[in-house]
Amino acid sequence: MIRKKMFAIGRGTKLCFRVHLPDGSSYQSGDGEPAVTVTFKNVKAELQTVLFGHVGFLEAYFAGDIDIDGDFPLAFRAGMDAGFDRLPSPLVVIRNAWHELRFSNRSIAQAKANARFHYGIGAGFYRYWLDVPAMMYTCGYWKEGTRTLEEAQRNKMDHVCAKVGLKPGETFVDIGCGWGGLLFHAWEHYGARGTGVNITTEQVYELREEMTRRGLADRISVLECDFRQIPGQFDKLLSIGTLEHAGRDELGAVIRAHADAMKPGALGVIHFIGHIGVRRTEFYIRKHIFPGGWIPSLAQAITEMENCGLEVVDIENLRRHYALTLDEWGRRFDRHWDEIRLLDPSRFDEYFRRKWRTYLYTCAEMFRSPHGRTHLFQVVVSKGNLGSAYPMSRTFLYERAQAEQALEEA
Repeated sequence: MIRKKMFAIGRGTKLCFRVHLPDGSSYQSGDGEPAVTVTFKNVKAELQTVLFGHVGFLEAYFAGDIDIDGDFPLAFRAGMDAGFDRLPSPLVVIRNAWHELRFSNRSIAQAKANARFHYGIGAGFYRYWLDVPAMMYTCGYWKEGTRTLEEAQRNKMDHVCAKVGLKPGETFVDIGCGWGGLLFHAWEHYGARGTGVNITTEQVYELREEMTRRGLADRISVLECDFRQIPGQFDKLLSIGTLEHAGRDELGAVIRAHADAMKPGALGVIHFIGHIGVRRTEFYIRKHIFPGGWIPSLAQAITEMENCGLEVVDIENLRRHYALTLDEWGRRFDRHWDEIRLLDPSRFDEYFRRKWRTYLYTCAEMFRSPHGRTHLFQVVVSKGNLGSAYPMSRTFLYERAQAEQALEEA
């Protein structure tokens, strides 16, 4: 049975790979030197893959029952080429439904626990592979000429600030503010006063420490609360990577809270991973990386925005940009693994390493895949119909960058 699955993947991809099975036999797709070699170390790994499909394969790899040698990301590209991840096993469908029952974000207490599971690991861990110093844990913007992750993240921050026309003295809310990179950037480069909203206790503590260190505690602020509890209204709204954490049944409530946080006529950017069509959210990521996470379709998100009185002004798809961002995160994670492990060897063990590098590299391949139906959208919204003051074309988004480039070249 496992050999049949490997044959099917071999027929569905142009990549050359080799598989070693516990009985001593092997299979190779294509001719020449394989780009990647997969070794099933025991019958248990075979059985997991047969019963649970790609999820079983990945969980066997996490546990050390499968080894992957060679060009690691290509193992996942081959599977995606062949559609190995497209039809989940019935057992995985059941597990996914059970996960939703146990970890739904319907309860604010559970939403907080889910967020802390992932984001509460600590800035020390993330600092080794995110951009420095902003530590933006969302898709960068790799416009032409971008050379580094740091540049891509600065580009992204300027891109969203430009989309809402952020100006000196304006207030804005940064929903899901992480470690405050966008709050600091908006103050330093635009003179705007931001309020961050974050439900993760550890991140809020670390951000407040950094605000104090920079002497900015009287200019920007952070609130520890759920996305559904945002107090007050603001001139502008920036929500970068939040809707994925709303939860299957809470998308409407979270978007309603976004709308309520905007003053009449306010502009906002809602940046989120979204499916093309209604699809199941990948179970292994929900189980092992983002408990309670759920990816809406673009259509579902837009419908909820319109239901809340938000006019959709512009939609941009940054799918390819996320592949490049994840590539760099994965490379940095691998490069700094020895230092990460020393932070806490009992926590950052081999199981953790395999799980996280799989998450980073499979997501890169997912966003790169021509068969992928998971994309990254930036939606510009206006509270109420857009006023006449907003530009009639996208030209204004690039004028600032062109001016800065001209200054650098002068």
